[in-house]
Formats: sequence, C-alpha cells, structure tokens
Amino acid sequence: MDERSPLDRQAVSAELERVRADFRHLLTRSSITNLRGPTAETRWTNEQLLFHMLFGYMLIRVLLRLLGVFARLPRAVGRTFARLLNAAARPFHVINYVSSVAGALFYNHRRMGAKMDSTLAALQRRLDQDSDASLARGMPFPPRWDPFFHDWMTRADLYRYPTQHYDFHRTQLTLGPARD
Repeated sequence: MDERSPLDRQAVSAELERVRADFRHLLTRSSITNLRGPTAETRWTNEQLLFHMLFGYMLIRVLLRLLGVFARLPRAVGRTFARLLNAAARPFHVINYVSSVAGALFYNHRRMGAKMDSTLAALQRRLDQDSDASLARGMPFPPRWDPFFHDWMTRADLYRYPTQHYDFHRTQLTLGPARD
C-alpha cells in the first residue's frame, strides 16, 4: 500500500455530495452575465471554468480504467508512459485550455448540473464496488500535468484528486451576486 493514508470511503462520499450541492448552487444562483464574466487567475470565463471543474470528475472515470490496465503491466511500461506524458506537458496545457472553452459550449450552464450529477453518481457506484486491494493498485503519473498529480498514484488517490482540483478552482470563480 502507498504511504498516503487509506481511503475513507465515507469521507469521499461526503465530498462528492458536497461538490454536487455546491455545483448546483453555483449554477442556479449565477446570472448569464456572471457566468460569461472572467475568472481570477485564469483565461477562462466562469462558465468555462465550471466546465473544467466538471471535467476533472469526468476524467477520473477514464483514469480509473486506465489505471486498471497499467497496474497489471510491468512498472517500466507505466514509467515510460508517464515520462512521455510529462514531456508533452506544454501541448497538454494548451489542449486543456481549449478543451474547456469548447466543452463549455456543449456542456453549458443548462447541461452541466445533470452531467455533474450523473458523473458523481457513477463515481460513487464505482467506489462502492472497488475492493481494498483494487484501491491500493497504482501506476506512475505525469506530475507536470497537474499540481495534484504525484509520481505514483493509486486508485484511492484518484478518488481524492477531483475534489482537490475542484476546491482549488472554486476559489478562482468570480460569480458575484446571485441572480434576481
């Protein structure tokens, strides 16, 4: 098992519920003008950043499957893959920015809430099904891609990651007063 603390499933479930309620609150209280306004410390609008926050949870569903594959391969394969991804960090950051701009066009403020709800529900179901042994499996990750990525991450770490990402970006929203 990794040196990080074991996964507290109840705490992760509570985090997912907190995020679901917070995200819904942000969407329902924000005016179109506020959603189209700039964020603090990013080039995204508030709506684009909200999509990016949602995308962090969508991404985890893919990463959990990817980790399931790489955890069964020789570690050298995972290390090589992580090194290649780290080498491509600069283009990744451009793609990350553009994909959130484009993603917010489809998953706009009208669709984001339902997508967040379904994504969090799927993560919760998966968490309930994962065994302790499965949660302990891990693989190398590219830490240059995200400040919350570590050189080695377990499935348990992946369940913690999107809420760290969400909370970090939550402080960058500038939604202002609620709509009338």
